[in-house]
Amino acid sequence: MLPPRGEACSHHEQRSPSSGLDAHVTASQRAEVMQRAEKLQPDLILLDISMPGLSGLEVARLLRKQVPTAKIMILSQHDPVLLRSSAIQAGALACVDKSRLNTDLLPAIEAVMDRSLPMPCAHGF
Repeated sequence: MLPPRGEACSHHEQRSPSSGLDAHVTASQRAEVMQRAEKLQPDLILLDISMPGLSGLEVARLLRKQVPTAKIMILSQHDPVLLRSSAIQAGALACVDKSRLNTDLLPAIEAVMDRSLPMPCAHGF
C-alpha cells in the first residue's frame, strides 16, 4: 500500500524519484491489510491474488468499500488475461504477472495512477 504522497509509513519506506511514489507498506494477512488501509488511506494498493485466509480478489472487494479512492492492482503467478474479468469486478484497475514484475510493475503503476478506468489485465496490464 502506498500512503498519500508526503506521508510517512510505519513499516517499510522506499522512494522512487522517477515515479514520484513515496513509500510502501507490506502486509500478509487480510486483517492487517484492512487495518493498514483504513489507517493510511493509500493512493495505491498492490494485492497478491493468493493471500492467507482470503483471496486477493475478496480483499479487493472489501478494500473497494473501505478505501474507495484507492487504486487497486492484483499481482498473480497465473495468467492475468484469465483474471481480468474477476479482477475488474473486484475493483482492481490492473493485473500484473509476477513473472514479469521487473519489466511490467512500474509501467503498470504509472498507468493506473494516471487513470481511473479499468485497463486490460494482459502481461503488465
